[in-house]
Amino acid sequence: MSVRDVARHAGVSVGTVSNALNRPDSVSPDALARVRASIGELGYVRNEAARNLRSGVTASIGLIVVDSQVPFFQDVGRGAADEAADRGIALLYGSSAEDPARERMYLDLFEEHRVRGLLIAPVGDVSRRLHQLRERGIRTVLVDRFSGEEPVSSVSVDNVAGGRMAVEHLLATGRRRIAFVGGPLTLRQVTDRLAGARVAADESGLPVSVEVVATGTTSVAAGVGAGERLLAREPADRPDAVFAANDLVALGLLQAIVGDGRLRVPEDVAIMGFDDISFAAAAAVPLSSMRQPSTTIGATALRILLEESEDPDTIPRQTVYQPELVVRRSTVASA
Repeated sequence: MSVRDVARHAGVSVGTVSNALNRPDSVSPDALARVRASIGELGYVRNEAARNLRSGVTASIGLIVVDSQVPFFQDVGRGAADEAADRGIALLYGSSAEDPARERMYLDLFEEHRVRGLLIAPVGDVSRRLHQLRERGIRTVLVDRFSGEEPVSSVSVDNVAGGRMAVEHLLATGRRRIAFVGGPLTLRQVTDRLAGARVAADESGLPVSVEVVATGTTSVAAGVGAGERLLAREPADRPDAVFAANDLVALGLLQAIVGDGRLRVPEDVAIMGFDDISFAAAAAVPLSSMRQPSTTIGATALRILLEESEDPDTIPRQTVYQPELVVRRSTVASA
């Protein structure tokens, strides 16, 4: 079934059918109704692949996240997908699984598919590649990563401020031996949260220690493993508070500590997370966390990307949201 068949059936020109599909406001109501009726009766489906080949771009956006199993990135994806759907645009989704090689594969794949633009939460150094994509007409927006001096827009949360607020809260509850648990330390989000934690400790004027317990991933299993290592220490060597790089690690720590039974949360050890995912409030001990506006981050990034793809002269900008401290019983028994 072709455009010519639709035009013949509706009794209009091929140009009118084309306008009805692409610029319906330019077609008279009567002609538009006849074209749409013919499309429905004939079962016509536009050949989007051929249209994309002619225009050199698709009506789709690529999204690459660090880990699709992390609820924060699921929420970011939902925010971007909802915004895209409202504009009649498809969102193509890929997860690097914290693997730079896999990240490069998705970058190649989305470029080959001629996406209109690309949202990416990078795990590796993608500066050079994003510059190449920009030169080839594919605009990009960094998600969950501040772009700094790079000529690319970004939408993120202030992770340094979040780490600082988290540790300031722990210090206010009387904690002095704090373990920062998370990784990999190659992720900018993780190192920024650690930097904020150290700033809070340094500026407190208190005898505070912040040790790093690195994990290979940001998963629940990584948190369980870290918890087991902390429990294996002599009591005097254990921290009295843990600030986890994200909620999944924090939930794993809770699982290990509560399951072991020797330590009470928060009386013996306080646990603080980051992201405030939906599972945080439902944990065996409700988890204190730093809340991020995850769906808003995804939607904002999508809007910025579309603005830049429509106007190549748009100046890149950095949108930074402030995290919010959410206090629950994992750090304050009376919360």
